[in-house]
Amino acid sequence: MENRKDILWRIYLIYIITAFFSLMIVYKIFQIQFVEGDKWREKSEAISTQLRKVQANRGNILAHDETFLAVSIPVFELRMDTKAEGISEEFFNNKIDSLAYNLSSLFKDRSGSEYREYIRKGRIQGNRYLLIKKNVTLSELKKVQKFPLFNIGRVEGGLISIAKSKRIKPYGNLASRTIGKEDGETQGLGLEKAYDKFLRGEEGLRMMEKLGGNLWRPVDQENTIDPIDGFDVYTTIDPRLQDVAESELERQLAMHQAGYGCVILMEVKTGDIKAIANLKRESDGKYYESFNYAIGEASDPGSTFKLATMIALLEDKYVTTHDKIATGNGELIIYNHKLTDSKKGGHGTITVQHAFEVSSNVAMAKMVLDHYRNKPQQFVDHLKRMHLDRPLGLEIPGEATPTVKNKTDKDWSGLTLPMMSIGYEILLTPMQILTLYNAVANNGRMMKPRFVKEIRNRGQLVQSIHPVALEEKICSDQTLQACKSMLEGVVENGTAKNLNNTVYKIAGKTGTAVIANNNKGYRSPSGKIYRASFCGYFPADNPKYTCMVVVNAPSNNVYYGNVVAGPIFKAVSDKVYASAFDINQNYYDKKRDGLSNRIPICKSGVQDDIITVLNKLNINSRRADNYTLVHAVSSEKQVVMKPLTDEENIMPDLRGMGLKDAIYILEKRGIQVRIKGKGMVRQQSVIPGSTLSGIAEVILELS
Repeated sequence: MENRKDILWRIYLIYIITAFFSLMIVYKIFQIQFVEGDKWREKSEAISTQLRKVQANRGNILAHDETFLAVSIPVFELRMDTKAEGISEEFFNNKIDSLAYNLSSLFKDRSGSEYREYIRKGRIQGNRYLLIKKNVTLSELKKVQKFPLFNIGRVEGGLISIAKSKRIKPYGNLASRTIGKEDGETQGLGLEKAYDKFLRGEEGLRMMEKLGGNLWRPVDQENTIDPIDGFDVYTTIDPRLQDVAESELERQLAMHQAGYGCVILMEVKTGDIKAIANLKRESDGKYYESFNYAIGEASDPGSTFKLATMIALLEDKYVTTHDKIATGNGELIIYNHKLTDSKKGGHGTITVQHAFEVSSNVAMAKMVLDHYRNKPQQFVDHLKRMHLDRPLGLEIPGEATPTVKNKTDKDWSGLTLPMMSIGYEILLTPMQILTLYNAVANNGRMMKPRFVKEIRNRGQLVQSIHPVALEEKICSDQTLQACKSMLEGVVENGTAKNLNNTVYKIAGKTGTAVIANNNKGYRSPSGKIYRASFCGYFPADNPKYTCMVVVNAPSNNVYYGNVVAGPIFKAVSDKVYASAFDINQNYYDKKRDGLSNRIPICKSGVQDDIITVLNKLNINSRRADNYTLVHAVSSEKQVVMKPLTDEENIMPDLRGMGLKDAIYILEKRGIQVRIKGKGMVRQQSVIPGSTLSGIAEVILELS
């Protein structure tokens, strides 16, 4: 009995507790539903709809000629409210086939039947935000808005278009590493990263409704706060010259199966970068811009650094260009390390000028040891005054930090000073070497490399980026003149004679450096790895542009700077010179003056036609009376017409005649003509004066 009472008591207790909690739940439901209902409904609404950020249109990046290097174009994401107010079941069934057909015809990504089933399924599922197509252009959107269903309006027809911005580069991969990528891609690169605060604009706000799958649908067609578009960045890049730099670099890299290389073209007075190309061979054997070697890699510059060595020696008046230096057999032993010159047997005793021209390692090392052995910091201080010990402060991210050793450094040794003199045990970027050479071309004024000239907002100037001088004078005028003479001598008499030409003068210096292979020293399993370079300016007598070329790891046993890097420099400088009126006008003026008093060479042909042209040009001529066909012979003062035979059965002399007249003459005589080449007639298969009896064809050779 006691056990039964105990069991009943426990059951009643459980029942009472359960009833209590049930009443509490009912009470809470009542409280939430009726007492606090409005408050919770407001919170629910706030969670499902909220103001979301709307991205601004990114500003454009333009070349110096105001063509686009990177531009944001509007694209749209098309979605559909399949349960829109105006879409009744009957209306949907009547229009879905034609809508699907039009979408298929426009986008060509699905068949009409696939579109029909896709939209029909979305309607059955009650999808009010069905994705139709991404990255739709404005012109495509306008066409879609006229399609069945969609053409009755956004609310009734269910078409939802979300504007987005797509970044494109009209020139493709041209200067892609310098232009860079915006923050959303690889955390930003190049000018996109450097000028992001101007380019990105200000975000707007739009009321959006949260759907399943973390999707947000616009509640209103208009923004609550409109975004403000970014500013436009106007660069110094010249697309024509950039194209030449990249194509010539790629051609030369492929020819020598080189690992990578770079080309930089700078305007002397301003420091403006007109072209900057960086190419690396990837696993597929093709070359791509995957790293900005021009500013991002500091390495042993090799012989191009000898200009800095000579500036130090000349500034301290330890040498002149006329002094003699004994290079012996081209070998110098320093602490069991042998320095050698490229010429077998050496250059013997030569002037300092010629030592620079032929890039003698022995001469440079001897001069620096003779004068700085006991005061090496004096030499290092000269390098610092030339701004070689610190970065240039470029806007583009990724600039490498140079390394210039001091006497107090732990890794300074007895070899450091002579090795520094020839461009080793010192790390510089190609841009730094170029900046030094540009300073010499600019009469000592060292300009900071400039990539951007202006920031504009819808054409209105926001900010000008003026040229900046890093050093007003890197050395004395006397030293500058000596350096210019030596740099011109390299091309006229030294290691870069292959770049010499009669149209304009080039000044510069070749470089051929053995490069270290990480921790394996200066050798690889297949031998030494070289870096060929050339840095210089043109026209040498009135410098306008400076150019630096670096080719890393050329193969096929061809690695000297004049052969590997020099032709790239020459191709770029030729293109610049040919297209730059301000620097080639003197040349063409001289050419014109030399030709102004000459009578032009005239083709033979119909006499009346020739005289008509000559009269228009105010050129004197002497007619051959009673002859239709003539030879036009130019003399010093006039063009003299000499008669050609008009006899029908005699072969005339057609040499020097245009093809049109020659064919007319022969076909008039019933003779077929066969042509070889282009230009004017140089040879004919039938000798002039021969009888034409029995001849059916005459071969004319043109050139």
